[in-house]
Amino acid sequence: MNASTPLFWRDPRLPQVELRCIGDARQVAYARHSHAQWSLGAVTRGRSTFYYRDDTHAICAGDLVMMNPGWVHACNPIEQEPWAYLMLYVDTDWVSELRYRSGLSKSPEWQDIPTAALSTPVLYRRYRRMAALLLDERANLARKRGALTETLLAVFSHVQSGSERSSMKVPAPLERLAAYLDHHALERLTLERLCRISGYSSGHLIRAFKHHYGMTPRAYLINRRVQLGREWLNQGHSIAETALALGFNDQPHFQRTFKRLLAATPHQYRTHSTGKSALVQHDEQAAHGQQ
Repeated sequence: MNASTPLFWRDPRLPQVELRCIGDARQVAYARHSHAQWSLGAVTRGRSTFYYRDDTHAICAGDLVMMNPGWVHACNPIEQEPWAYLMLYVDTDWVSELRYRSGLSKSPEWQDIPTAALSTPVLYRRYRRMAALLLDERANLARKRGALTETLLAVFSHVQSGSERSSMKVPAPLERLAAYLDHHALERLTLERLCRISGYSSGHLIRAFKHHYGMTPRAYLINRRVQLGREWLNQGHSIAETALALGFNDQPHFQRTFKRLLAATPHQYRTHSTGKSALVQHDEQAAHGQQ
């Protein structure tokens, strides 16, 4: 397999998580996007630039990065330098309950974490051990689940989960509109309709929505459709029926948009690899990328 081809690990016994591995990400290019899940990544080789909401961070091998649900981000390589990473996507409701039951959050609802990146060797090593265990077909489910929860709680304890910055408080009409887009993403929505829902004029709506969410309402809607497409593919639906259900013009349009936002084709996302060999292959590809 080409070193730049992403590997996706999933296990139906642990539906709360998904792990992405890529050994040579020099050709990877993300458009700005967001996820419904909370994400925790580890840079395993090289350097990259991490755009997160309103800030840009220089990250390198040994760093961890965190992305809140719905926060716009993009992470891309620097001038063809070797770069490799692991990325864990975690169901928001599940991880919110985990934090709450552990006393690390005052509410069972999701609480945003202001920290974007960590350079903490002990947490990085713990993350790598957890990833290796998830990918190990010989490890039993209890060990996998234990490593997952212990790693996440160690990270949350370290950053002392904080509340969303008051300066980023989203006005109620925009929050309602974002929720409407989430729940009506498969409908044909006009700008006029969104203006009626929010009470904003078209120009004001586009500017205000982009200020608070990092993208225009249309870009937010497309991003939401791609995230739904990811769920459909994970459930076994074909690429063609997923593209049709999500309202894309045709299958190539869906494939181009999916790759632009997730840096992987729908086919690559469906053709995932499980087992310990996936992490071995990741490390071999990453090492080769530095040569």
